Amino acid sequence: MLVRSIGEAAAQVRGCRLALRLSQDQLAQRAGVSRKWVYEFEAGRPHAELGHLLRVLDALDLQLDVSPRIGPADSAPGVVNLDAILERHRDG
Repeated sequence: MLVRSIGEAAAQVRGCRLALRLSQDQLAQRAGVSRKWVYEFEAGRPHAELGHLLRVLDALDLQLDVSPRIGPADSAPGVVNLDAILERHRDG
């Protein structure tokens, strides 16, 4: 899942936690963070510490993937932008 906000990350963590049938306390113990931190993070509080988040993701067997954005206006080297090609052919 592409995550673009703390709220989206929190929803993903909460969903995974519930799927694993873990309480917030159990997840906190596994991750080495406080239950309060898990509660506040799942509530979407914007002060989440990256180190804590990484421990929680690890405890849920999830990973964080940071990669460049690729949109219609830009592309990474070696990536073909089919939308731009089609647009050029429509105009030409």
